[in-house]
Amino acid sequence: MGFPVLFITGLGGYASFWRDQAGAFAKRFEVVTFDHRGIGQSDPARMGYTVERMTVDAIALLDALEIKRAHVIGHSTGGAVAQVMAIEHPNRLAAVVLSATWTKADAYFRRLYSLRKEILERLGPSIYLQSSTLLWYPSWFIARNNEKLRQTEAQHLATFAPTEIVINRIDAMLAFDRTSELGRIKTPSLVVGAEDDIVTPAYFSEELARLIPGAEIKLFPRGGHFFTHVRAREFNNAVLPFLVSHTPN
Repeated sequence: MGFPVLFITGLGGYASFWRDQAGAFAKRFEVVTFDHRGIGQSDPARMGYTVERMTVDAIALLDALEIKRAHVIGHSTGGAVAQVMAIEHPNRLAAVVLSATWTKADAYFRRLYSLRKEILERLGPSIYLQSSTLLWYPSWFIARNNEKLRQTEAQHLATFAPTEIVINRIDAMLAFDRTSELGRIKTPSLVVGAEDDIVTPAYFSEELARLIPGAEIKLFPRGGHFFTHVRAREFNNAVLPFLVSHTPN
């Protein structure tokens, strides 16, 4: 078994988000993915969500697997969790990758997620998922992969979490702000983003890289919010060497 890498998914919370990474990373590392609390195969949970509570879950998973130290890759909301892990549990991280994530909600971010909440509450999960696809992927990618994306929407609809859980998770995103503590991060950090991401715009990645001491940054010109799918090979090729270079002997 190789050195462990913990993948933390974003708002959707499904382990399957990392389908384009798991196999490639498993050739070199021990890959750990999981459904978030209240999502997919995890137990239902109607607690008040915060990013900090999601972080407690991630640490508890490492403890349960008897993993003392790991690389952590967090996408979007998972990147917020990864920030908290690097701030509060630096001894558990060998390296951290912050993918398509943000520092704190600004006016744009609040406007976007207030609208997403309203779509879900008023129009229901099916319309919410269809609108989400338009936000997650570039137009040209949707045009080329429309049927496949419709199948994915249908799969997600069949296992969609209770609306209350999704709303609580959005509220947790909007409340998140550890900006003032980013300067404390000593863990080797790589920030990854896409210049055409309209969910977590690239200026968030640039701010993270500026505020985290010694952080590296990689911005893809195209790929949207889910560049982990759209640019899977490029993402993997950017992240794997970084993790290898920071893997303990």
